[in-house]
Amino acid sequence: MVSSKLRRVTLQIGAGLLAVALTSCTVSPGPTPSASAAGSAAAEPSKTFNFGTPSMPLGLDPAVTSDSESYRITRQVMEGLVGVDASTGQPTPLLATSWSQGNDGLSYDFNLRSKVTFQDGTVFDAAAVCSNFNRWFNFPATVRQQAPGIAFKRVFKSFSDEASLSLFKNCKVVSPDHVQINLAKPFTGFLQALTLPAFAMSSPKAMADGKADVLDKKLSGQPASAYASHPVGTGPYVFSSWTQNRITLTSYKGYWGDRGEIATVNFIPFDYPQARLQALLAGTIDGYDLVTAGTFDQLVKKGMQIVQRDPFSVMYLGMNESVAPLQNLGVRQAIEMAIDKDTLIHKFFIDNTSPATQFVPPKLSGFNNNAPSLGYDPDKAKQLLAKSGYKGEELKFYYPLNVTRAYLPTPEKIYAEISAELTAIGLNIKPVPVNWDDGYLQKVQSPGDHALHLLGWNGGYSDPDNFVGTLFGENNGEFGYSDPQVFSKIDRARGLPDGADRNSQYQTINAQIAATVPAVPIAFPISALALSDRVEKYPSSPVLNEVFTNVRLKS
Repeated sequence: MVSSKLRRVTLQIGAGLLAVALTSCTVSPGPTPSASAAGSAAAEPSKTFNFGTPSMPLGLDPAVTSDSESYRITRQVMEGLVGVDASTGQPTPLLATSWSQGNDGLSYDFNLRSKVTFQDGTVFDAAAVCSNFNRWFNFPATVRQQAPGIAFKRVFKSFSDEASLSLFKNCKVVSPDHVQINLAKPFTGFLQALTLPAFAMSSPKAMADGKADVLDKKLSGQPASAYASHPVGTGPYVFSSWTQNRITLTSYKGYWGDRGEIATVNFIPFDYPQARLQALLAGTIDGYDLVTAGTFDQLVKKGMQIVQRDPFSVMYLGMNESVAPLQNLGVRQAIEMAIDKDTLIHKFFIDNTSPATQFVPPKLSGFNNNAPSLGYDPDKAKQLLAKSGYKGEELKFYYPLNVTRAYLPTPEKIYAEISAELTAIGLNIKPVPVNWDDGYLQKVQSPGDHALHLLGWNGGYSDPDNFVGTLFGENNGEFGYSDPQVFSKIDRARGLPDGADRNSQYQTINAQIAATVPAVPIAFPISALALSDRVEKYPSSPVLNEVFTNVRLKS
């Protein structure tokens, strides 16, 4: 019998709530806590929360990283204009107390929260907002090359040196507490996109002092600036220290909102799932993320709390069409048919993880129930491969070591299973293991010799464009995929108003991507956290918007 201490938290986000209806009406402001409400009326934070992570972050400048462990920490330190409601997925006031849309969806006016300061004492105002937007829009080519996963490019499509291709037009200071963002084209998911941690506000002074656009340092094997090792935002926690075995944050005394009860947060990395489990049982940590199938039952038997999130990520086998054999559709189809998704899920993922036939999760608008899938058929895969003209060329298969991700719980084991299946149909697979903190993301997302690779995408906001637009909206180094028709359809769909037409467009896009197999979607994984009895409340979120002022601990 399952222990009564085991609990499951499932965040139900209905498809109709996931896409936000953008209107010209002004959003009502949220309550602005007074100084007494934010500080003296509540007890001074005094507790320590120790959280186990699967790896160190790749850097703490969220504008130039797409790493979820980096975001986990920067969400505590930095805030954006717009927050996200935990139960509905809709945008909520954060640094902006209200906003309105005008000019047929080409301009957005934001009223900013007053009397807010960055943690270095710099005033947060409209000029600071524009300083951040202008930085993103004007990223130097060197930064873009060193950090291929920049969210601004994925969302707004281009930078200032190709301004005619960018959705972003400009940022205007109307007054100290009023800023206007102008777009070149309507973008239905604009407010949703602003909830991404990549668009959190950094102190302009701290960015200048830390030479944020000079990536001449190394953090976890990645190019990084001095600023990326000491971020400064408006959030409830101040960056304190980064050592080899932990990152420490402390409560920001000048925070404008509720500071909660946690005074100190320690993020402590453990490379292996079993090590995280043992640390929890020993009381070294109060909780950890990314429970794996291999440790789930042990946690249940020990009576640990398990909190499961709704699936909001997709795990896939990436294929690089710039590698000659993979330019052949027959080879890509054979690879899809060689993979036994059900067995992979049963062996390596938490129960209730479902197989994927497309890249948009089922709860989002645009999910296509009839997306084409070739299914598992190794005999037919061999026949397709024989007809394709494949002559035994070596295919380098990259996979990460010493890491766990929400979409990829045990990479080495998943690689072994898939590579055996691909070898069985006649492919010549060469393993290329790469430590996660030795630049794995940069290697597989940049042009190169990676033929196959394991990766996934954890959705950052509730819009289908965050999945298909991010992965397949343009040619990139990860997939070498080029389909002008799909690119054009995605570009059109992202500007359509919410409704049946937009939903239909994304369903068509999903079907077209599935038919051409630029990658093989394998699973929509369920991710889970493990918590000790000391934790009374943890703010779980399918988009990982988990700010620790909402953690409650027993006295």
